[in-house]
Amino acid sequence: MRRITTVILTLGILILASCKEGAKTTTKEPNYYETVEITLGTRTLTTGYSASISGVQTVEIRPQVSGMITDILIEEGESVKKDQVLFVIDQTPYKAAYEIAVANVKSAEAALSTAQLILESNKDLYEQDVISEFDLMTAQNNLTEAEARLALCKAEEVNASNNLSYTEVRSPVNGVASMIPYRVGALVSSSITQPLVTVSDDSRVYAYFSMAENQMLDMVQQYGSLNNAIRQMPEVELIMSNGDRYEHTGKINAISGTISESTGAVSLRAVFSNRNHLLRNGGSGTIIIPVTLKDCIVIPQSATYELQDRVFVYKVVDGKASSTEIRIAPQNNGKEYIVEEGLEVGDIIIAEGAGLIKEGTPIRTRKEEGQE
Repeated sequence: MRRITTVILTLGILILASCKEGAKTTTKEPNYYETVEITLGTRTLTTGYSASISGVQTVEIRPQVSGMITDILIEEGESVKKDQVLFVIDQTPYKAAYEIAVANVKSAEAALSTAQLILESNKDLYEQDVISEFDLMTAQNNLTEAEARLALCKAEEVNASNNLSYTEVRSPVNGVASMIPYRVGALVSSSITQPLVTVSDDSRVYAYFSMAENQMLDMVQQYGSLNNAIRQMPEVELIMSNGDRYEHTGKINAISGTISESTGAVSLRAVFSNRNHLLRNGGSGTIIIPVTLKDCIVIPQSATYELQDRVFVYKVVDGKASSTEIRIAPQNNGKEYIVEEGLEVGDIIIAEGAGLIKEGTPIRTRKEEGQE
């Protein structure tokens, strides 16, 4: 009998203990939510635009005279200076033409001198009635013809001299030479399809990029005019094609006055120093434009949720969650949103987990719990 009583008591104790344990496990902890009060702040956001890079001056070098290349005085990819001789074209025929032109000038000068002497002599003979007026006028005409002949010969000499100088093909700018498609012995002329070489002055480079029309209009409204925008816009950065940030900042110095009909975009140009020649003509990159927004409402992205391309937050109103639609700026830093409409200073919103809350959910904060 005692054993039965003992067993019953033991079972009772175990059942009571299990009920207490169950009661503990089914008790719910209160739901706490992180909230944030809306204040004004300042943020600098960035926007990237694909850009193509070009030297400030890129020149295709073509010969001005025809002939065979006899010498190439540069290496492909070499830095060249303005007026440096790059190629030499066969000079033999042009030297001969120049020498002939010089000789023709001397001959014309001698003929002019003779014509002047004859005219002076005929003037004396005419005054003495030895020759007729016809002879005098003939001498005068011969002098005029000799003067014209000399002028023609001098022009031919200048032309021959220029053609001879053109046999030395020089660089018109400082820059870097491209690859050279021709070799010694190639016959070239001014009508060749490929240039002898392309020289790009890349001590500075231009980065060309496009901006949507609405972004350009926002910028004009912000600064008042295109000219003001060019003067007042902050310096921009360049992300190179390998993903690294270029060491020098640049400045936007030109904005197209027209909008592309095909793309609806506006072209802009930024200039960068390139003394180390790291950037090359024909390259690519990404222009980064910073925009500083002052006295703006900034909220964490974790405080929002989207529904049919609309963005919402939960405001805390009378201790309960109230769904509120907001309008955000197109730029963001990946962690926060700039709110343009829907919230005011002093509002309190749920800072995290907005997508898991329902309308009217009682909101209790840990701060409130600590105050009780």
